[in-house]
Amino acid sequence: MENELTIRPMRLEDIDRVLAVEKRSFTSPWSRLMFFDELENPRARYFVAEISGRIVGYTGFWIILDEGHITNIAVDPSYRRMKIGTRLMEKIIESARSSKLRALTLEVRKSNIAAISMYKKFGFKVEGLRKNYYSDTHEDALIMWCYLDGE
Repeated sequence: MENELTIRPMRLEDIDRVLAVEKRSFTSPWSRLMFFDELENPRARYFVAEISGRIVGYTGFWIILDEGHITNIAVDPSYRRMKIGTRLMEKIIESARSSKLRALTLEVRKSNIAAISMYKKFGFKVEGLRKNYYSDTHEDALIMWCYLDGE
């Protein structure tokens, strides 16, 4: 099917298209060098969501001992509310389990109700707060955890 969503590992040649999603999604977007460094990091796992060859979302996480730290997840604004974020989260959880991780963690803006709701559907719970975490707005971040070994 032409419009089928595909989730696959991110490659260096994807960076420009990922940056386009990043810039449309965040007020303080990552740079090209930051994505390049992540793809060169042996402890990082990054994935893209594609529809008809167009990158419409991406996500990534770091493996730190037996935990995964989700660094980012973004879906192009014109492709939101199509379960793409859900599919990206499913890929992270699948990858974390295959890497024998016991837990996943992330930070999310306190005001990002849609993201918080999605994370909670995957079993993430708020376990902490980082005051003034985001440099652009000084908004607080919620620290959320999901424990994989209990399932």
